[in-house]
Amino acid sequence: MQNLLHNLNPEQLAAVTLPAQSALILAGAGSGKTRVLTTRIAWLIQTGQISPGGILAVTFTNKAAKEMQTRLSAMLPINTRGMWIGTFHGLCNRLLRAHHRDAGLPQTFQILDSGDQLSFIKRLLKANHIDDEKFPPKTLMYFINSAKDQGLRAAQVDASDDFNRKMVGLYDLYDAQCQREGVVDFAELLLRTYELLSRNQPLREHYQERFRHILVDEFQDTNDLQYKWLKLMAGAGNRRPNAVFAVGDDDQSIYAFRGANVGNMTAFEREFEVQNLIKLEQNYRSHGHILDSANILIANNSKRLGKNLRTDAGHGEPVRVMEASSDIQEANWIIDEAKNLIREGSARSEIAILYRSNAQSRVIEHALFTANIPYRVYGGQRFFERAEIKHAIAYLQLMDNPHNDSAFLRVVNFPTRGIGARSIEQLQDAARLHHISLYAAVPHVAGKAGSALANFVRLIEGARFETQNLPLPEMVRVVLDMSQLLVHYQTEKEGADRIENLEQLVNAAVLFVSEEGFNKEAPAFTGPAVRQPVLLTNGANDVIIDADAALPTVMSPLSAFLSHASLEAGDNQAQAGQDAMQLMTVHSAKGLEFDAVFITGLEEGLFPHENSAQEEAGLEEERRLMYVAITRARKRLYLSFSQTRMLHGQTRYNMRSRFFDELPDESIKWLSPKVQPSWFGQKKSAWDEVPMAGVNQIAQNFSQTSAQQSWRVGQNVEHAKFGEGVIVNIEGSGTNARAHINFGKFGMKLLDLSIAKLEKI
Repeated sequence: MQNLLHNLNPEQLAAVTLPAQSALILAGAGSGKTRVLTTRIAWLIQTGQISPGGILAVTFTNKAAKEMQTRLSAMLPINTRGMWIGTFHGLCNRLLRAHHRDAGLPQTFQILDSGDQLSFIKRLLKANHIDDEKFPPKTLMYFINSAKDQGLRAAQVDASDDFNRKMVGLYDLYDAQCQREGVVDFAELLLRTYELLSRNQPLREHYQERFRHILVDEFQDTNDLQYKWLKLMAGAGNRRPNAVFAVGDDDQSIYAFRGANVGNMTAFEREFEVQNLIKLEQNYRSHGHILDSANILIANNSKRLGKNLRTDAGHGEPVRVMEASSDIQEANWIIDEAKNLIREGSARSEIAILYRSNAQSRVIEHALFTANIPYRVYGGQRFFERAEIKHAIAYLQLMDNPHNDSAFLRVVNFPTRGIGARSIEQLQDAARLHHISLYAAVPHVAGKAGSALANFVRLIEGARFETQNLPLPEMVRVVLDMSQLLVHYQTEKEGADRIENLEQLVNAAVLFVSEEGFNKEAPAFTGPAVRQPVLLTNGANDVIIDADAALPTVMSPLSAFLSHASLEAGDNQAQAGQDAMQLMTVHSAKGLEFDAVFITGLEEGLFPHENSAQEEAGLEEERRLMYVAITRARKRLYLSFSQTRMLHGQTRYNMRSRFFDELPDESIKWLSPKVQPSWFGQKKSAWDEVPMAGVNQIAQNFSQTSAQQSWRVGQNVEHAKFGEGVIVNIEGSGTNARAHINFGKFGMKLLDLSIAKLEKI
């Protein structure tokens, strides 16, 4: 027992050893929340308060779930494989597999990732002759997912106008089509589980009785439906609800655009009558100047539960701030600073460049390429999202469930086999007419199109028959050969990389079998043997229509692997062993940490983003995003902004972010002149004692004898593009003179007075 609690600080110890009551743990960045969660589980098991099977632990990433299981295995001599530790989607998938009949799903239901869901919706719109310009597929996908995240079916959505009424109708069509094909999207996993438990009292009470302790990581990121699901599992409202151990940080709630509701934390505190609120404020990651900057910045947010990070590591290096004349100069400065860090012994993988918008990465990537510095865009294309992998997965999906129309359409003519758009239209018409899947509709298509489609069905059924007794890795290899994918990519100019990826899919199957405990020699189909397919005739072509006879009766390694592929599609595939600098958006950086961090593009309209800066809630979320960015740094933190930036094909003139004026002067070192814009009503201008050479210097005094001497602060002007505005600040002199002008709805612009062509009003 003593070893288990060894080296916990007082707050961590108090959290781990709380009584069996609901509790809220405010865990600041770098405060050891994962350690607290896993030690809490281990302590509950070791003290005999609960068995491993009586714990439900919910995380937000598969990586976090794996880490929790690994740590638990090191703490206690238990097998964590059977424990209910996973993401919301993963746990719901597990529950629905166990109760698929009660949930109204086929046993082999398959999961649509976001790409598959979009393709599904495009197909749905086309089949129903819906104009996708009036009803864009992505808009419909967002509409459906948003409704599901709120726990609403189509009939429950409030349709206030004709457009929304049409969207509701399409949502209803979408649900019906998903049900026919036996597929579910990510949001459906949670909603279907919630509906199942809501209406099935015996099942609900079974799980409530089983999971007496529920632990939730990253609680601030829960959406409305996830919170309702947790309340259902905990038996909220019962006389003795289960103990919910909620760990989160309201200051790091940055996913409102995904439906996350930071208000769930205060709602939880109220609805569960939380008596135990513990703040983990001891930070084990960052030096003092970095934490002081984060604390003082986030204190400007009004709606927070409140905490203050502290460290024993000392103040460390000051936060360095750089103003560049352009985004190109900003990128080059970052490269120079990174080279210095590398020369001093920093690993490239411990240097991260963060940006608010993906559009910012182009210039940085070009500078890194020119400097011959290896880099990786974190959050780029994932392994299971690469086109060649998705093709192979689609073939495997058809092996498991031939009625998956999305998988069918992806590969029916890939590699090409003479099945064109007209043939597909005929097949879709037949499927609609008979209310069956595309696969089952093949016998109803005659002529040349029917013959080509029948050959494809024979290919799939032949592959299913050939692989019925093979273990999963061998099955994948056979499918790659029989599908002709390997042959197809051999003919491509850059096909070698794609072939390597396909070979890695076999390795992924081997690893999956090993990690999930399947016997490597076990056949991929674990139900009854697949019998020789029955050939029937439609008078023109012999085709296979007895596909249902081959479906397995229990979940097979193949089904599990396909679920794994869909659920893992959002996790990044690290390039093991490569020492490369890391590029990513601030959102992608959540949960990561680096020795040195560059936060770039800190300009009004960019960070904070222009879509958020005008609303209090939006601005507070942007500030939380900045807080997350700052707290990624361990030793060195660099902030930068540029006077001009090329974005979306246009040069924009910038004012530095208001966040600079919310940082403590004593923690900041300006590498360039610090000039405070007057329009925020901030401090007076100041100069760093060592301005960086080569950066445009801003004159301390504006020369009244310059060519622009008639311009003055407060003057009303007009610009051809931005309309009427007012000069709020002037800097520089002569041909270098520039003015900060407030153009109302166009915001603040920094214009060169020698070329701006302003007119006095």
